[in-house]
Formats: sequence, structure tokens, C-alpha cells
Amino acid sequence: MSAENATSPHKQKPWRSRRAFDPTRPTLAGLIGRYLLLVVVVIISIGPFLWQLSTSLKGVTENIYSFPPHLVPQEFSIDAYRRVAHVVPIFRYAWHSVIVAAVCVVGNVVLASLAGYALTCMKFRGKKVVMGILLSVLLLPGEVTLTSQYLVIKGMGLANTLAGVAIPGVVGAINVLLMATACRAVPASVLDAATVDGANTWSKIRHIVWPNIKGMASVVAVFSFIGAWDDFLWPLVVLNDPDKYTLTVGMQYLSSTMSTDPREVAAGTIIALIPIIIVFASMQKVFFRGVEGGGVKG
Repeated sequence: MSAENATSPHKQKPWRSRRAFDPTRPTLAGLIGRYLLLVVVVIISIGPFLWQLSTSLKGVTENIYSFPPHLVPQEFSIDAYRRVAHVVPIFRYAWHSVIVAAVCVVGNVVLASLAGYALTCMKFRGKKVVMGILLSVLLLPGEVTLTSQYLVIKGMGLANTLAGVAIPGVVGAINVLLMATACRAVPASVLDAATVDGANTWSKIRHIVWPNIKGMASVVAVFSFIGAWDDFLWPLVVLNDPDKYTLTVGMQYLSSTMSTDPREVAAGTIIALIPIIIVFASMQKVFFRGVEGGGVKG
């Protein structure tokens, strides 16, 4: 038994003493401070969501403004969700948002990957000009180009259509730059060797570049989905037929018609958040792997 104790490694504490020098471990006070800060951040981040969820599940006779507040409903009820589904065609609006988000995700993943490869792995005139234009676009708020985008969509005959909502979000400058950063991590020597072996551009993208940038592509996919799903201003400008509304615009209609009862508004908000939570929860491992890696290292 003594031999086992002698050979077993000593379990290191997660904190160090004040006199000890170890940059990898904080002191006990520092460790407690970190956890307290983490709890505060969690409360600020998740608190509004929990409050909305609790409000949406409270019955009509329960006081939602009681103090101290009750996060656990004392009178559990899903009547608010039924009333929302009765007043607003929630599933139709959600389906419209799914269509728009799917088009934006596929477009950004494909087009941003091709553009990122062209900017980093190909040589052509005006590359620096294109990069400068992409960087300058990031400095402009979306509202600046809203009028010009609408005139283009209207000129194409796509006003008041879901295609008109989706097309401006098919590729974003930030996503192109993210994919360009991922493609830059692919060694140029590998691409040159593939060229010598007779591989064309599509073969290099498919067999060399894509396996190394699909982690960053998942990041682009998540960002594109959240951006398209949460977008409110652009669909509101393009669409004027209530039958073609996306979910965010439909929820604004719900808020204006049922503003006297916050239970329905909270229920609509939770319904709009569920797809984002599902997508992020199902892709979080790939997402964080893509953020950390982004591509092969030369």
C-alpha cells in the first residue's frame, strides 16, 4: 500500500499559495473571483432567456411582476403558445425563415469558400483592390446600403418575395475574409505539388483545400444562419404581404397586436429562439473546433 502511495502522482490543487510562483494556476482568491465573474456573466447572458421562458409558461391568474420574481411558474400553462399559434401563422412564418436561412447558409459556405480560395491561393490582377473593397465594406453599417439594395431587388422583380429577402445575404464580406484566413493556412507547397501532378483548380479545392477549411466553414454556416434568422429590418422593407412574412417580422406583428399580454410576446420570442438554440447546440463542437483551428498549419 505504501508502495502504491509512493508511485501514485500527487493530485495538484487548482490554486496555488501566494508565495508560490506558477503562472498556470491562480491563487485561491483569484480562483474564487474567476468563478464569481463567470456566474455574473452567465446570469447576464442567460437571465433574460430564463425570464422570458418563465413568463411564457405562467398562467393568466399568476402575477408575472411579483417580487421577488418566481422563475419556476406556480401555475404552469402552455396556453400562451396556443394563443400565439392561433393569432399568428407561426409555422408558416418559421418555414419562410428556414428557407431564407438555408439559402444564406449554402450561399455563404460555397461562395465564401471559393472567394477565399481565390484571394489567397490564386494570383490575379487587382487582388489588393478586391481585399481593400471587402475591408471597406465591413466599415459600412447595413443601413447605408439598404436603399440601393432595395432598388436592385425591385429592379430584378423580386420585391415582396422570399428570394428578394435571401439574395443580399447569400455572401458576406466578413465570411469571405474568414474563409480567406482559413485558406491561407493551407501550405502553398502542397498546392504547387498538386499542380505539378496535373490537378486543376476544382480538384485542389475539393481534395486539398476543403478538408482543411471545413472547420471554418462550420463557423460561417452558424453565423450565416443566426444572421439570416434574426434579420428584421431587411425582410420588413422587402415584404409587404403578411402571408410572406418571416418569423421575426411576424413576431413584431404579434408584439403590436398582443402588447397588453406579455405572456404571448414571451411565447413568440421563445419560439423564435428555439431553432437558433438547436442549431448552435448541435454544431457547438464543430463550431469551436473551427474557431480554434480554422485550417492546417504549415
